[in-house]
Amino acid sequence: MHGLINRTIQCFVRDTYGPQVWDRIAHRTDSGVLSFESMLVYEDDLTSVFLDACSAELAKPRAGLLEDMGTYLVSHPNNESLRRLLRFGGGDFIEFLHSLDDLPERARLAVSDLELPELELHEFGSVEFRLICRSRIPGFGHVLVGLLRTLADDYGTLACLNFGKGDGTEEFVEITLFETEYSVGRSFDLGARVNHAGGGDVDGV
Repeated sequence: MHGLINRTIQCFVRDTYGPQVWDRIAHRTDSGVLSFESMLVYEDDLTSVFLDACSAELAKPRAGLLEDMGTYLVSHPNNESLRRLLRFGGGDFIEFLHSLDDLPERARLAVSDLELPELELHEFGSVEFRLICRSRIPGFGHVLVGLLRTLADDYGTLACLNFGKGDGTEEFVEITLFETEYSVGRSFDLGARVNHAGGGDVDGV
């Protein structure tokens, strides 16, 4: 598993629950790993060990933990660049959904050896979708539920999302749109913001 994914788990725990909780989780695994390096590659089993330790330490089911992680990825201030990257995929929530098929390839443009789960969107009419996810680590579909629910709110869309399991490693998220302009979405500017005090870029697309 790419270290960037493991590092994301670490950052989620530290930012949400505090560094002391992460330290307890790392010691609980008895793996000798206290911190992950973003550009290294780790055994897949180690990722599962840490997720199980997180679930035990926080007394939270793994599914709920992963969904919270998906929410964190697009709502925490430290992840604004990821939110911007995802929002760049579409001007509204439906366009964004259609952009997800290409997300693994877009991610590899930034990190060449990063392998995200394979995503495949199926559309049934104009308001019902199924996003299929194929991942080496079970549960990534729950991450998608948290991420999609938060971004639906971000776009001002009222949507119902349900997680399901298919054959083998396949998971899916069923998406039903009730109102695409339910509320005013969060503001979003495709251009980079400028720090007028220092004259430099604060963040980019």
